[in-house]
Amino acid sequence: MTQTSDEAVQAAHTENRSAPRIHRAWFVAAVTFVTIIGAAAFRSLPGLLIDPLHDDFGWSRGTISAAVSVNLALYGLTAPFAAALMDRFGIRRVVAVALTVIAVGSGLTVWMTAAWQLMLYWGLLVGLGSGSMALAFAATVTNRWFTERRGLVTGILTAASASGQLIFLPVLSWMVEKHDWRPAAITVALAALAVVPFVWLLLRDHPADVGLKPYGATEFVPKPDPVPGAARRAVTVLFKAARTGPFWLLAGTFAICGASTNGLVQTHFVPAAHDHGMPVTAAASLLAVIGVFDVVGTVASGWFTDRFEPRRLLAVYYALRGISLLFLPMLLAPSVHPPMLFFIVFYGLDWVATVPPTVALCREQYGDDSAIVFGWVLASHQVGAALIAFLGGVARDVFGSYDMIWYASGALCAAAALMALVIRRRPVAVPLAAAA
Repeated sequence: MTQTSDEAVQAAHTENRSAPRIHRAWFVAAVTFVTIIGAAAFRSLPGLLIDPLHDDFGWSRGTISAAVSVNLALYGLTAPFAAALMDRFGIRRVVAVALTVIAVGSGLTVWMTAAWQLMLYWGLLVGLGSGSMALAFAATVTNRWFTERRGLVTGILTAASASGQLIFLPVLSWMVEKHDWRPAAITVALAALAVVPFVWLLLRDHPADVGLKPYGATEFVPKPDPVPGAARRAVTVLFKAARTGPFWLLAGTFAICGASTNGLVQTHFVPAAHDHGMPVTAAASLLAVIGVFDVVGTVASGWFTDRFEPRRLLAVYYALRGISLLFLPMLLAPSVHPPMLFFIVFYGLDWVATVPPTVALCREQYGDDSAIVFGWVLASHQVGAALIAFLGGVARDVFGSYDMIWYASGALCAAAALMALVIRRRPVAVPLAAAA
């Protein structure tokens, strides 16, 4: 039951007066950050598996990329349902189960012998688990625990995935090159399992659970009752949001965002660089450097989002990303050289800088349903990523290089910049039905 009585509210206010100077919301954000870092190991592995699985089993790159595509698509399609499940069962339970599913899926890949098993273990299980750990998780925590600094907190939590990539990618690439891909898969499983008790013991679902107001709030916010019918609510919110123009513009831009990051660079940069003679460890290290500057760029983007018009920020981010992709085919070489490092730094700053302004626009347009709406927008992100991940592998099989995909993605980013500029502004968040 929620705290609705006068006594409960008065007790909460009394506890608020004696609350520590550092608000509990920042500790919850820190736990969320560390959780996403621990779960980021599975996001680092797919691009490292393409060549080893091709060599071990003789599977085509298109087949392997198809499994990665299933993973990426489910990562997005699960997100809105996960956000609704968090409203029904709480954040802790959903995240703990998701991490366990990831561990099971990654661990079972060690014993696979057929391509359909890769689809099942890495595509289905890890995809479902990772979808519940998607950015909708960060959006839910931010919406519940903060009324101020939301852009900054969104940027910090988004950067957690890049931080995990920074930590795990060099280690996993070393394992794949020196000890085969199986120890890397086991490492991913153990990393996911190690985070489960951390989440269960330290994460809290709502400020009312500890008698606090959200950070920056002037009034105590009672914990809402669990929302039944999670799947029905997620679909209902989708149907209502789909009647509005901003939803399709946000979904379209974010699909291109996913295509140009997770689907293209994260999945195919390492094998593309290896095609030009660059060692796998060197290429993986460059992706890790992207993770370093991704942290800087995303946190800065969150700061900018609190102060500037998010539509214009999105247009600038997509335009710069498209320009950089057009130059990438000319920069790939057997060794790392200064122009390539400049690309890595530049692309890292722009990697997921799009997330804070996109979350802000969802919140502005759709109010209390913004986390679920963002989950559906994230689904489009991953559908775009899945499509390009698959087409990238097919293009490599057919044309012998990735050049066509780099150029096409650059053109798509230019289109996303234009789409961001035409999203209409809604100064005050209104109920979703009114927006429809």
